[in-house]
Amino acid sequence: MRILFDQGTPAPLAKHLSPHQVSTAYQLGWAKLKNGELLRQAEDNDFKVLITTDQNLRYQQDLTTREISIIVLTTTSWPRIQEHLSAVVSAIVSAAPCSYFELTIP
Repeated sequence: MRILFDQGTPAPLAKHLSPHQVSTAYQLGWAKLKNGELLRQAEDNDFKVLITTDQNLRYQQDLTTREISIIVLTTTSWPRIQEHLSAVVSAIVSAAPCSYFELTIP
């Protein structure tokens, strides 16, 4: 599955998501795209999941028309996310098309 990391998603997380293909918005030259355009580019390029730390995304975009699954991490802290890798992987595995899931990481 193709997964896109938005700005703020810690890059070391990608090493723990094999066999998925992970790219970052920065790697693709999409770092400066606004949220709506980023979602459009991701869908046009066959990404199935967007992982972001932008907790306001659901208030800024109409997500009902989106095909991509969105997983929001409530922190950008890699040490904290690392403690909850199994929850992140579970969220990815269970992500359905057009879904939005906010993963609370204490």
